Amino acid sequence: MNASLSGHFSYKRLLKFILPAIGMMLFSSIYSVVDGFFVSNYAGSSQFAAINLIIPFLILVAAVGFMIGSGGTALVSYHLGTGNKERANNTFSLLTYTVIFVGLIFTIFGQLVLEEVSIFLGATGDMLPYCILYGRIVLSALIPFMLQNMFQSFMVAAGKPKLGFGVTVFSGITNMLLDYILVGIFSLGVSGAAIATAMSQLVGGVIPLIYFLLPNKSLLQLSKVSFDLASIIKACSNGASEFVTNISMSIVSMLYNRELIDIAGENGVSAYGVIMYVSFIFVAVFIGYSIGVVPVIGYNYGAGNNEELKSLLKKSLLTVIFAGVIMFILSEISAQQLAHLFVGYDIELMEITKAAFRIYASSFLIVGLNIFVSAFFTALSDGKISAIISFSRTLVFQVIIVIVLPMIFGIKGIWWATTIAELLAAIISLYYLVKMKNKYNY
Repeated sequence: MNASLSGHFSYKRLLKFILPAIGMMLFSSIYSVVDGFFVSNYAGSSQFAAINLIIPFLILVAAVGFMIGSGGTALVSYHLGTGNKERANNTFSLLTYTVIFVGLIFTIFGQLVLEEVSIFLGATGDMLPYCILYGRIVLSALIPFMLQNMFQSFMVAAGKPKLGFGVTVFSGITNMLLDYILVGIFSLGVSGAAIATAMSQLVGGVIPLIYFLLPNKSLLQLSKVSFDLASIIKACSNGASEFVTNISMSIVSMLYNRELIDIAGENGVSAYGVIMYVSFIFVAVFIGYSIGVVPVIGYNYGAGNNEELKSLLKKSLLTVIFAGVIMFILSEISAQQLAHLFVGYDIELMEITKAAFRIYASSFLIVGLNIFVSAFFTALSDGKISAIISFSRTLVFQVIIVIVLPMIFGIKGIWWATTIAELLAAIISLYYLVKMKNKYNY
């Protein structure tokens, strides 16, 4: 039996268990923010806007890593819960090799279409070469990036969340240090930021790969595998919601940027970029919590511990709701300082950013609920419901609202779009929680 996943989880034990996963996501988000800070303050708004235009495409092609990581973790944890360690290791190894193969294909594809995609996203003039330059460098490390995203989940399932956090910290320090040297000291701008990002992804993906290839004391180890298409399909099905979330967020970000270019020009894209960087940090808490709790839920579901399942659900709902309230308050208080940190060199842009962030911050009250409920159904191996929730909140509602609201309220409609989309998705999340209660006995 896996002692780290079994037994009763009090609030104290639950938080202690999931804190490394939250730390992983927080640190990943923070070093992304540092990336934006250096480019904005040392290279200017044009290069900053260019990066914000192309990043959604880069996240889109890397989404498979998130999907297989989250969906595979639920599947592997389930096998561990039933006591079938051999099958858990076989599934883990198969999924890792699958990500490497798919990553190679996507790297080639991304390089081929990068220029056309940049133009489609609205990059013109000075922004276009910056988009292409940044994209080409970051895409060269796509496979490690996909592995990094996958191993963040599997480190928790392997019973080594602290090691996963340590790798993330090392990766983040690499990024921030190189940002300081290449962008801050040597003024390499977009290319320096891209190199820093690529090197950090290399660190974050390769170190866990080596760890799992070598004999280790965790629950998982990479080895020779027998091909099992059903496990790949099941992992992808389980992680469909995470895949949909990342794809949808990328598409919606592209749509936001296109709308903002038409309404507010380069300043609108830059303001949205600042909001995204800061929101990464807040949302990372919810994503990290979900990554950390999924193996526990999956294990108890596999072991048939219904009372513990009920307890985990109740504690998690209360935790994410409380965290959302705290984040909203912090956002309203710190909006001025955050805007000044990124774009204090431009008063007009800073005021746009501050006003936009104060509106956008209301979404933090709801987003945690939707992220957790989607992850909860992933842990129960119900990828369909998880995907419906994610698809609704990150694509359907957002696309409709971001097109309609600006027609009525102008640029304010764009800033309110995420909150309204999350509110509508929360209705769906609560509906499925009630509807599926008897089926899963939680």
